[in-house]
Amino acid sequence: MHDFLKSLNILTEKEIEQLHNFSTARTLDKGEYFIRENSVCNEIAFINEGILRSYYTNEDAEEITYCITFQNNFMTAYSSLITGKPTPENIQAITDTELLVFQKRDLVDQLTHGSPNWIKLQKHFAEQEYLNLEKRVFSYQKKDAKQRYIDLMETHPRYIQQIPLQYLASYLGITPRHLSRIRQKVTF
Repeated sequence: MHDFLKSLNILTEKEIEQLHNFSTARTLDKGEYFIRENSVCNEIAFINEGILRSYYTNEDAEEITYCITFQNNFMTAYSSLITGKPTPENIQAITDTELLVFQKRDLVDQLTHGSPNWIKLQKHFAEQEYLNLEKRVFSYQKKDAKQRYIDLMETHPRYIQQIPLQYLASYLGITPRHLSRIRQKVTF
């Protein structure tokens, strides 16, 4: 986490250490949840090791994976964290996962009042969430499933084999059968 935050050039060494002091280590076994739908999210996690997926269940009781988050990234049920309302999403470990977890109250009550850098960091993450969402929307509008799969392979090649086929297919917006056909045609 230290290296990730340092690379953003927002927090000082002392502020990064402060943040680390508010963290609690947590492990999730494969299949275990960080948060379940209809719960209020009051935590932010940094993924030290592992992969998390965010999904919701549609009206046909199908799980729709809309986000996969890899190590060295922060993760939370963002809209619930902001609004204090129950989340419609589930965040589940795809692999055994090691997290550093922060409580919202500690971040808001303790840190944001001490330095304007914390507000800058929050702004940075809000902007990144928006950019990621925009990138995903454009990807679905401009690219076919094969190209979305290739893009994912290029950015996260070592993780793709760890994601179950049905989650990866759902994330790409296709059936597992279609994904199998794409995988046969695409070699790296």
